[in-house]
Amino acid sequence: MKLLQRRAKSRAKDSSSANVISERMNSYQNMLWTRWQALSSRDQVALGILLVFLLLFVGGYGGYSVHQAAKDSKSDYQEQIADYFWLRAQAGNINSNALSAANTQGGDAEMPPASSVSSLLNASSINNAQVVAAGGAVQLSFTHPSQAVVSAALGKLEQQGWQFTQLSIQQDLATKAIQVQAAVVS
Repeated sequence: MKLLQRRAKSRAKDSSSANVISERMNSYQNMLWTRWQALSSRDQVALGILLVFLLLFVGGYGGYSVHQAAKDSKSDYQEQIADYFWLRAQAGNINSNALSAANTQGGDAEMPPASSVSSLLNASSINNAQVVAAGGAVQLSFTHPSQAVVSAALGKLEQQGWQFTQLSIQQDLATKAIQVQAAVVS
């Protein structure tokens, strides 16, 4: 019984506060309407045009800025998805046992391994790559702004018979540049 009485009081209180708000809104609307009617017709037209302009400007600019932000966000998302799937495709190329197998095979090459890797990277438009021979492997490190160029360069290395023993690819969020660190063996 007491619970029902409390609920009834709560509903009455909510109803009374809603009535107070409704009364305030009605009095505010009445005040605006009387002031609007007190204006001359020329002032009403000018104020109406100003309100329409402001609504169009705010709505247009707001809509444009929201659209532009959504477009940029979608573009960034598509780049990240492309990078993710490319990295997933490259995961099979990483073989930690390839280093030990390549060291046992040996082999003669016309060009030193580090120079060969460096020339392949330069041919792929990746300049200023750091390439160092370390035992039977070649360690390389470079940064490039285009994921497509990085992917093509790593693909050329594979086509020339280089196997990745280590591969680390990261994207700088500020510059969107791809940073690659890898170790390859022939």
